Amino acid sequence: MKNQEKKSLFSIEILGILLGLLWIAPFYLMIVNAFKTKRDIFSGVLGLPETWEFDNFIQAFIDLSFLKSLFNSVMITGFSVGIIIIFSSMAGYALARNKSKFSGFLFFVFVAAMLIPFQSVMIPLISIFGQADMLNATGLIFMYLGFGCSLSIFLYHGAMTGVSRSLDEAAIIDGASRFQLFWKIIFPLLKPISVTVGILNVIWIWNDYLLPSLVLSEANATIPLKMFYFFGQYTKQWHLALAGLTIAIIPVIIGYFFAQKQIINGVSEGAVK
Repeated sequence: MKNQEKKSLFSIEILGILLGLLWIAPFYLMIVNAFKTKRDIFSGVLGLPETWEFDNFIQAFIDLSFLKSLFNSVMITGFSVGIIIIFSSMAGYALARNKSKFSGFLFFVFVAAMLIPFQSVMIPLISIFGQADMLNATGLIFMYLGFGCSLSIFLYHGAMTGVSRSLDEAAIIDGASRFQLFWKIIFPLLKPISVTVGILNVIWIWNDYLLPSLVLSEANATIPLKMFYFFGQYTKQWHLALAGLTIAIIPVIIGYFFAQKQIINGVSEGAVK
Protein backbone atom coordinates (compact mmCIF):
# COMPACT_ATOMS: atom_id res chain seq x y z
CA MET A 1 0.00 0.00 0.00
CA LYS A 2 2.80 2.39 0.87
CA ASN A 3 4.60 1.57 -2.37
CA GLN A 4 1.46 2.41 -4.34
CA GLU A 5 1.14 5.73 -2.51
CA LYS A 6 4.80 6.53 -3.23
CA LYS A 7 4.35 5.67 -6.92
CA SER A 8 1.23 7.80 -7.15
CA LEU A 9 2.97 10.72 -5.37
CA PHE A 10 5.97 10.35 -7.70
CA SER A 11 3.66 10.42 -10.75
CA ILE A 12 1.98 13.58 -9.48
CA GLU A 13 5.37 15.22 -8.92
CA ILE A 14 6.52 14.33 -12.44
CA LEU A 15 3.27 15.69 -13.87
CA GLY A 16 3.72 18.89 -11.86
CA ILE A 17 7.28 19.32 -13.14
CA LEU A 18 6.16 18.81 -16.75
CA LEU A 19 3.32 21.30 -16.38
CA GLY A 20 5.74 23.76 -14.77
CA LEU A 21 8.15 23.43 -17.69
CA LEU A 22 5.28 23.87 -20.13
CA TRP A 23 4.24 27.06 -18.32
CA ILE A 24 7.80 28.43 -18.19
CA ALA A 25 8.59 27.67 -21.86
CA PRO A 26 6.97 30.84 -23.37
CA PHE A 27 8.79 33.04 -20.83
CA TYR A 28 12.07 31.31 -21.68
CA LEU A 29 11.57 31.91 -25.40
CA MET A 30 10.60 35.54 -24.84
CA ILE A 31 13.52 36.42 -22.52
CA VAL A 32 16.22 34.49 -24.38
CA ASN A 33 15.25 35.85 -27.79
CA ALA A 34 15.03 39.40 -26.41
CA PHE A 35 18.84 39.31 -26.04
CA LYS A 36 19.45 38.10 -29.61
CA THR A 37 19.97 39.89 -32.87
CA LYS A 38 17.40 39.57 -35.61
CA ARG A 39 19.62 37.11 -37.46
CA ASP A 40 20.16 34.93 -34.37
CA ILE A 41 16.42 34.61 -33.79
CA PHE A 42 15.73 33.30 -37.29
CA SER A 43 18.75 30.99 -37.22
CA GLY A 44 17.83 29.38 -33.88
CA VAL A 45 14.91 30.20 -31.62
CA LEU A 46 15.54 27.76 -28.78
CA GLY A 47 19.26 28.23 -28.25
CA LEU A 48 21.02 30.81 -26.11
CA PRO A 49 22.32 33.93 -27.89
CA GLU A 50 25.91 33.96 -29.12
CA THR A 51 26.26 37.56 -27.96
CA TRP A 52 23.90 39.13 -25.41
CA GLU A 53 22.45 42.28 -26.97
CA PHE A 54 21.47 44.63 -24.12
CA ASP A 55 20.99 47.45 -26.63
CA ASN A 56 17.66 45.85 -27.60
CA PHE A 57 16.24 46.81 -24.20
CA ILE A 58 17.60 50.35 -24.36
CA GLN A 59 16.03 50.99 -27.75
CA ALA A 60 12.77 49.28 -26.77
CA PHE A 61 12.63 51.30 -23.52
CA ILE A 62 12.99 54.56 -25.45
CA ASP A 63 10.64 53.68 -28.31
CA LEU A 64 8.05 52.28 -25.92
CA SER A 65 8.03 55.52 -23.87
CA PHE A 66 7.98 53.09 -21.00
CA LEU A 67 7.98 55.47 -18.04
CA LYS A 68 5.05 57.46 -19.41
CA SER A 69 3.11 54.32 -20.33
CA LEU A 70 3.84 52.84 -16.88
CA PHE A 71 2.61 56.01 -15.18
CA ASN A 72 -0.60 55.95 -17.25
CA SER A 73 -1.24 52.28 -16.39
CA VAL A 74 -0.51 52.72 -12.68
CA MET A 75 -2.61 55.89 -12.42
CA ILE A 76 -5.62 54.50 -14.27
CA THR A 77 -5.49 51.10 -12.56
CA GLY A 78 -4.93 52.56 -9.09
CA PHE A 79 -7.72 55.13 -9.24
CA SER A 80 -10.13 52.70 -10.93
CA VAL A 81 -9.61 49.89 -8.41
CA GLY A 82 -9.73 52.33 -5.50
CA ILE A 83 -13.09 53.83 -6.41
CA ILE A 84 -14.50 50.41 -7.34
CA ILE A 85 -13.66 49.12 -3.85
CA ILE A 86 -15.05 52.25 -2.15
CA PHE A 87 -18.36 52.44 -4.02
CA SER A 88 -18.91 48.67 -4.30
CA SER A 89 -18.30 48.03 -0.61
CA MET A 90 -20.74 50.78 0.39
CA ALA A 91 -23.35 49.59 -2.12
CA GLY A 92 -22.95 45.96 -1.05
CA TYR A 93 -23.39 46.95 2.60
CA ALA A 94 -26.47 49.09 1.90
CA LEU A 95 -28.16 46.42 -0.23
CA ALA A 96 -27.41 43.66 2.27
CA ARG A 97 -28.66 45.61 5.30
CA ASN A 98 -31.81 47.15 3.74
CA LYS A 99 -34.15 44.28 3.01
CA SER A 100 -36.85 45.68 0.75
CA LYS A 101 -38.28 45.04 -2.69
CA PHE A 102 -36.45 48.05 -4.09
CA SER A 103 -33.04 46.95 -2.75
CA GLY A 104 -33.72 43.42 -4.02
CA PHE A 105 -34.54 44.83 -7.45
CA LEU A 106 -31.36 46.96 -7.46
CA PHE A 107 -29.25 43.95 -6.53
CA PHE A 108 -30.88 41.96 -9.33
CA VAL A 109 -30.03 44.77 -11.78
CA PHE A 110 -26.37 44.75 -10.72
CA VAL A 111 -26.17 40.97 -11.06
CA ALA A 112 -27.93 41.02 -14.43
CA ALA A 113 -25.48 43.67 -15.67
CA MET A 114 -22.68 41.07 -15.47
CA LEU A 115 -24.38 39.18 -18.32
CA ILE A 116 -24.32 42.14 -20.72
CA PRO A 117 -21.29 41.95 -23.06
CA PHE A 118 -19.23 45.10 -23.43
CA GLN A 119 -19.44 44.95 -27.24
CA SER A 120 -23.22 45.51 -27.11
CA VAL A 121 -22.85 48.89 -25.35
CA MET A 122 -19.51 49.90 -26.82
CA ILE A 123 -20.76 52.26 -29.56
CA PRO A 124 -23.40 54.16 -27.50
CA LEU A 125 -20.98 54.39 -24.57
CA ILE A 126 -18.23 55.98 -26.64
CA SER A 127 -20.78 58.26 -28.32
CA ILE A 128 -22.16 59.54 -24.98
CA PHE A 129 -18.74 60.05 -23.42
CA GLY A 130 -17.53 61.73 -26.61
CA GLN A 131 -20.38 64.25 -26.46
CA ALA A 132 -19.47 64.92 -22.82
CA ASP A 133 -15.82 65.46 -23.83
CA MET A 134 -14.71 62.60 -21.55
CA LEU A 135 -12.73 60.44 -23.96
CA ASN A 136 -9.68 60.68 -21.73
CA ALA A 137 -8.17 59.04 -18.64
CA THR A 138 -10.87 60.48 -16.36
CA GLY A 139 -13.63 59.13 -18.56
CA LEU A 140 -11.90 55.75 -18.74
CA ILE A 141 -11.81 55.53 -14.94
CA PHE A 142 -15.56 56.21 -14.78
CA MET A 143 -16.14 53.50 -17.40
CA TYR A 144 -14.13 51.01 -15.35
CA LEU A 145 -16.18 51.96 -12.30
CA GLY A 146 -19.38 51.18 -14.17
CA PHE A 147 -18.19 47.89 -15.62
CA GLY A 148 -16.39 46.73 -12.48
CA CYS A 149 -19.08 47.46 -9.90
CA SER A 150 -21.46 44.63 -10.80
CA LEU A 151 -19.20 41.73 -9.84
CA SER A 152 -17.66 43.68 -6.95
CA ILE A 153 -21.07 44.51 -5.41
CA PHE A 154 -22.10 40.88 -5.82
CA LEU A 155 -18.99 39.74 -3.90
CA TYR A 156 -19.37 42.36 -1.14
CA HIS A 157 -23.08 41.58 -0.80
CA GLY A 158 -22.25 37.90 -0.28
CA ALA A 159 -19.53 38.74 2.26
CA MET A 160 -21.92 40.96 4.24
CA THR A 161 -24.17 37.98 4.97
CA GLY A 162 -21.42 36.70 7.29
CA VAL A 163 -21.21 39.96 9.27
CA SER A 164 -23.61 40.05 12.23
CA ARG A 165 -26.16 42.84 12.48
CA SER A 166 -25.44 43.04 16.21
CA LEU A 167 -22.28 44.99 15.35
CA ASP A 168 -24.40 47.66 13.68
CA GLU A 169 -26.75 47.87 16.61
CA ALA A 170 -23.94 48.05 19.17
CA ALA A 171 -22.11 50.80 17.25
CA ILE A 172 -25.27 52.88 16.82
CA ILE A 173 -26.08 52.56 20.54
CA ASP A 174 -22.55 53.82 21.28
CA GLY A 175 -23.27 56.90 19.20
CA ALA A 176 -21.54 56.01 15.90
CA SER A 177 -22.93 57.45 12.68
CA ARG A 178 -23.60 55.23 9.67
CA PHE A 179 -20.43 56.54 8.07
CA GLN A 180 -18.33 55.72 11.15
CA LEU A 181 -20.07 52.36 11.54
CA PHE A 182 -19.18 51.28 8.04
CA TRP A 183 -15.62 52.58 7.72
CA LYS A 184 -14.38 51.88 11.26
CA ILE A 185 -16.17 48.60 12.03
CA ILE A 186 -17.64 46.91 8.95
CA PHE A 187 -15.08 47.71 6.25
CA PRO A 188 -12.03 46.36 8.20
CA LEU A 189 -13.91 43.05 8.54
CA LEU A 190 -14.24 42.96 4.74
CA LYS A 191 -10.47 42.98 4.14
CA PRO A 192 -10.33 39.43 2.66
CA ILE A 193 -13.05 40.16 0.10
CA SER A 194 -11.53 43.60 -0.59
CA VAL A 195 -8.24 41.92 -1.46
CA THR A 196 -10.07 39.50 -3.76
CA VAL A 197 -11.98 42.34 -5.44
CA GLY A 198 -8.74 44.29 -5.81
CA ILE A 199 -6.90 41.37 -7.40
CA LEU A 200 -9.69 40.62 -9.89
CA ASN A 201 -10.00 44.24 -10.97
CA VAL A 202 -6.25 44.93 -11.12
CA ILE A 203 -5.73 41.93 -13.41
CA TRP A 204 -8.62 43.00 -15.63
CA ILE A 205 -7.86 46.73 -15.81
CA TRP A 206 -4.05 46.43 -16.07
CA ASN A 207 -4.30 43.99 -19.00
CA ASP A 208 -7.27 45.63 -20.74
CA TYR A 209 -6.66 46.69 -24.31
CA LEU A 210 -10.06 47.18 -25.94
CA LEU A 211 -11.48 49.99 -23.79
CA PRO A 212 -8.28 52.10 -23.68
CA SER A 213 -7.93 51.69 -27.45
CA LEU A 214 -11.35 53.34 -27.89
CA VAL A 215 -10.78 56.13 -25.37
CA LEU A 216 -7.10 57.04 -25.14
CA SER A 217 -4.80 58.56 -27.71
CA GLU A 218 -1.39 57.07 -28.46
CA ALA A 219 0.26 59.85 -26.43
CA ASN A 220 -1.64 58.77 -23.29
CA ALA A 221 -1.58 55.03 -23.94
CA THR A 222 -1.35 52.40 -21.22
CA ILE A 223 1.22 49.59 -21.44
CA PRO A 224 -1.05 47.07 -23.29
CA LEU A 225 -2.12 49.75 -25.78
CA LYS A 226 1.45 50.98 -26.23
CA MET A 227 2.57 47.38 -26.81
CA PHE A 228 0.04 47.16 -29.65
CA TYR A 229 1.53 50.22 -31.33
CA PHE A 230 5.01 48.93 -30.58
CA PHE A 231 4.42 45.53 -32.17
CA GLY A 232 2.83 47.23 -35.17
CA GLN A 233 5.99 49.26 -35.60
CA TYR A 234 8.36 46.32 -35.15
CA THR A 235 6.41 43.51 -36.80
CA LYS A 236 9.51 41.98 -38.40
CA GLN A 237 12.03 43.05 -35.77
CA TRP A 238 11.28 40.40 -33.20
CA HIS A 239 14.36 41.13 -31.10
CA LEU A 240 13.03 44.63 -30.31
CA ALA A 241 9.43 43.46 -29.94
CA LEU A 242 10.39 40.74 -27.45
CA ALA A 243 12.62 43.13 -25.55
CA GLY A 244 9.69 45.54 -25.23
CA LEU A 245 7.42 42.72 -24.08
CA THR A 246 9.96 41.67 -21.44
CA ILE A 247 10.16 45.23 -20.14
CA ALA A 248 6.34 45.41 -20.04
CA ILE A 249 5.96 42.42 -17.70
CA ILE A 250 8.62 43.59 -15.22
CA PRO A 251 6.21 45.94 -13.28
CA VAL A 252 3.74 43.07 -12.82
CA ILE A 253 6.45 40.79 -11.41
CA ILE A 254 7.77 43.51 -9.09
CA GLY A 255 4.25 44.39 -7.94
CA TYR A 256 3.46 40.76 -7.13
CA PHE A 257 6.81 40.32 -5.36
CA PHE A 258 6.03 43.14 -2.93
CA ALA A 259 2.32 42.37 -2.54
CA GLN A 260 2.40 38.55 -2.48
CA LYS A 261 2.04 38.36 1.30
CA GLN A 262 -1.08 40.52 1.34
CA ILE A 263 -2.52 38.72 -1.69
CA ILE A 264 -2.00 35.23 -0.24
CA ASN A 265 -3.24 36.25 3.22
CA GLY A 266 -6.33 37.92 1.81
CA VAL A 267 -7.26 35.01 -0.42
CA SER A 268 -6.62 32.40 2.31
CA GLU A 269 -8.62 34.38 4.90
CA GLY A 270 -11.48 34.65 2.45
CA ALA A 271 -11.33 30.91 1.78
CA VAL A 272 -11.43 30.08 5.50
CA LYS A 273 -14.39 32.34 6.10
